[in-house]
Amino acid sequence: MTEITDTKDRLPAPLETFVLQWGDLGGQWGVNRSISQIHAFLYLAERPMIAEEIAESLDMARSNVSNSLKELLAWNLIRRVPMRHDRRDHFEAETNVWEIAARIAAGRKQREIDPALAALRSCIEAADKDPKVSAVARQRLHDMLDFTAALDRWYGQMLSIPTGKRDMLIRLGAKIASFLPGGKG
Repeated sequence: MTEITDTKDRLPAPLETFVLQWGDLGGQWGVNRSISQIHAFLYLAERPMIAEEIAESLDMARSNVSNSLKELLAWNLIRRVPMRHDRRDHFEAETNVWEIAARIAAGRKQREIDPALAALRSCIEAADKDPKVSAVARQRLHDMLDFTAALDRWYGQMLSIPTGKRDMLIRLGAKIASFLPGGKG
């Protein structure tokens, strides 16, 4: 685990724990630990930070910070902020948690769902033309495509719901099922 060792701007223990834990969680989500820690650090930061400050505060190599910042910029989770009388790049994180989740979801959709849909459609097209592919296998491919396409549609629907209604929808959770035919309350 990368240790935060800077004493000048040392984070309070709970915030340091958050940065370290976010890094570990990132690893479980398939994201480099350093990238996740930098994201957490910038999320908590009260002002835009330069790469040198980030590297020093998190005790990371400057090159690692630079590469991680590029990745976070590509995910649109951080942005460059121009500072008057300072030519260095300053970075700040998006702090609206819904916006963070939406950007991560958009990135995941682009990197995972869209290619999965394309692959499934291609496999189904080939399977439907191949007499050696059983009806069972064809049906399972179609079921997988239907499920993945439903997730894709749900993602699009969630983006179109205004934030206030989306918050209410999440709070309602499973209670919504009671309003559906055959739903239990």
